[in-house]
Amino acid sequence: MDNGGGSSEAAAQPLEWKFSQVFGERTAGEEVQEVDIISAIEFDKSGDHLATGDRGGRVVLFERTDTRDNGGQRRDLEMMDYSMSRHPEFRYKTEFQSHEPEFDYLKSLEIEEKINKIRWCQSANSALYLLSTNDKTIKLWKVQEKKVKKVFDWNVHPEKAAGNGPIFGSHVSAIPKSYMANGGCGERNFGCASNDSSFPPGGVSSLRLPVVTSQETNLVAGCRRIYAHAHDYHINSISNNSDGETFISADDLRINLWNLEISNQSFNIVDVKPANMEDLTGGTLRSLSRGNNMFEEQEAPGTRSFFTEIIASISDIKFARNGRHILSRDYMTLKLWDINMDSGPVATFQVHEHLRPKLCDLYENDSIFDKFECCLSGDGGRVATGSYSNLFRVFGCSEGSAESTTLEASKNPMRRQVQTPSRPSRPLGSLSGVVRRVKGADNSALDANGNAFDFSMKLLHLAWHPSENSIACAASNSLYMYYA
Repeated sequence: MDNGGGSSEAAAQPLEWKFSQVFGERTAGEEVQEVDIISAIEFDKSGDHLATGDRGGRVVLFERTDTRDNGGQRRDLEMMDYSMSRHPEFRYKTEFQSHEPEFDYLKSLEIEEKINKIRWCQSANSALYLLSTNDKTIKLWKVQEKKVKKVFDWNVHPEKAAGNGPIFGSHVSAIPKSYMANGGCGERNFGCASNDSSFPPGGVSSLRLPVVTSQETNLVAGCRRIYAHAHDYHINSISNNSDGETFISADDLRINLWNLEISNQSFNIVDVKPANMEDLTGGTLRSLSRGNNMFEEQEAPGTRSFFTEIIASISDIKFARNGRHILSRDYMTLKLWDINMDSGPVATFQVHEHLRPKLCDLYENDSIFDKFECCLSGDGGRVATGSYSNLFRVFGCSEGSAESTTLEASKNPMRRQVQTPSRPSRPLGSLSGVVRRVKGADNSALDANGNAFDFSMKLLHLAWHPSENSIACAASNSLYMYYA
């Protein structure tokens, strides 16, 4: 699949991934607080800003620095054969508390502050806009630089004027301490105590007007809109519309359409809630969805089991930039779909097939319900998703590509490289019906070093830079960044 971002020959070559940066790295033996675990990652459209959300309801923003230093966008410089001596670099920009824990008294339900999703909106007037949501409430935030105003050249010393209120500003005129607060009393004392000697004998020769100046700029985050009371079930996804004016939000049974400027009204565009909730099953959901453009892979005869519907549940989808292909992630696989072919995916990538014999254990410890995200490269030539033991996998989906790379979220991403048999891939244009390729199959229950997979270390969230081969991924409370 090629979106015009580069040649298929270049995309077919496996990438060599290198460590770039880490934010919030844990030291050995350090205990991670639950509120610090990252729960959402999102690049903006330009790739110059990155936002993360955590379980404590905070949103942290990062901005790219290497493009500024080199005077242009990295992609433009590469097209001009500019030699990039440094890898992509980001720095901390600001953070703010997006959501607080709440309690629904009508339903006796605690609402967590955890950030489920973040989506960037169109920027305007040098201000950044983004949507963030927890289980029930969506908020629109505006982040902009504001000048901090300070007052200078006071007529009095701040220590003397403390009784009349604080004086802001670090610079004050060099007036002797014997001067009374605010000039207070003149030669006639005007009712002041006669024994006050803080006023000079000769009086004040002149008064100066304080000067207001702006010397510093601070980043300020302000909540512009709150979109609430529209979902009975937990919000699991939000998505911006291309018109820049509307967005949709979804829970397990409903999808609502919002206007960014209207927070007290939304339109329900999909509702698959049955009249009797006891009738709600996976089969019911599928039958209710037949009226929509739906993609479903046919099950092989005799393969159905108790876990079939659980592991087939889609945890994330992403559109390719060309608008024609959709990437979906279920528990075991990544699937690439063509919107013009609803008979089955055009490509399937096995993420951790070695876990299939362990589905009973994964069900007992609830790991089978983990929701892994997925992402595509800007040119559509590669896809990526996470797994356990803080591993993530990158697959090539271009013509002739057999790329299947396993990386670890650490400073040495290639440390636990898993060797998988290469299989020749076929171009998407030659795939039809249910003829599909399955890549990345790994039947080993251990990694390349013989270590058992740690199900408590799960890499659920990752994002691919919109125009470069750069990936940001979350391992617990740490944000790792890699480039190729």
